[in-house]
Amino acid sequence: MDQLLTLAIQAAVAAGNEIMKVYNEADFEIELKSDNSPLTKADKAAHQIITSYLANTLPILSEEGKAIPYEIRKDWGKYWLIDPLDGTKEFIKKNGEFTVNIALIDNKVPVLGVIFAPAIGWLYYADSNGAFRCPFHVSQAAGNTLNLSQAEKLPLQIEHNDYVVVGSRSHFNTETEVFVNTIDTQGKKLTMINKGSSLKLCFVATGEADCYPRFGPTMEWDIAAGHAIASFAGKSITKPNGTAVSYNKENLLSPFFIVK
Repeated sequence: MDQLLTLAIQAAVAAGNEIMKVYNEADFEIELKSDNSPLTKADKAAHQIITSYLANTLPILSEEGKAIPYEIRKDWGKYWLIDPLDGTKEFIKKNGEFTVNIALIDNKVPVLGVIFAPAIGWLYYADSNGAFRCPFHVSQAAGNTLNLSQAEKLPLQIEHNDYVVVGSRSHFNTETEVFVNTIDTQGKKLTMINKGSSLKLCFVATGEADCYPRFGPTMEWDIAAGHAIASFAGKSITKPNGTAVSYNKENLLSPFFIVK
């Protein structure tokens, strides 16, 4: 396995381990950031752990890190794009649907992605060798040794009679509903499922869902790792007009997009 991918997996697993320590506490403090989104000590701890693993490799842009002016990062060729705890609302609700997201961006394109969902025990990862899903719990990493012997290449061979659309548990809106009503299901019954965090992209990558339309706000670090995993699983992620989704823009807000 590529050294950078191994390092990213190790960082994600270590962050997931720390997140679960906070998750299993009876109570934990919740702050509000300037945009009124929630922040916990798990977000902060995960950021610190991931950056400690990746600090001596490439530049890092993290949701919980310092804002880096565009004038500095516009010249980055390769860099890490990180969401230390994606789905903080799901973390607070304790429904398990939160993830650690680590992506490697090269020339505005995600070329490596790792998503770890520590509460539900799934690890997703991808690079040019393909995309994979592995049942994984934090106890499976001993030091720098990873047990990925049960990894399955994506997409999985899943057959379902319905056309499955996965949507946001927290951000389903009218625009999404309008798009869903235009989908050609090729005669299949349309079924909607809801998931939190980057798991929605993972569900399309595995084949558990056929489509994930996003007509709501996301940031680049929310989707980059899932973009890599879906792409290397043979799926597409584009703007509604069919053009590419790119990264390291001056404004880090992502465009609306469709994964299928």
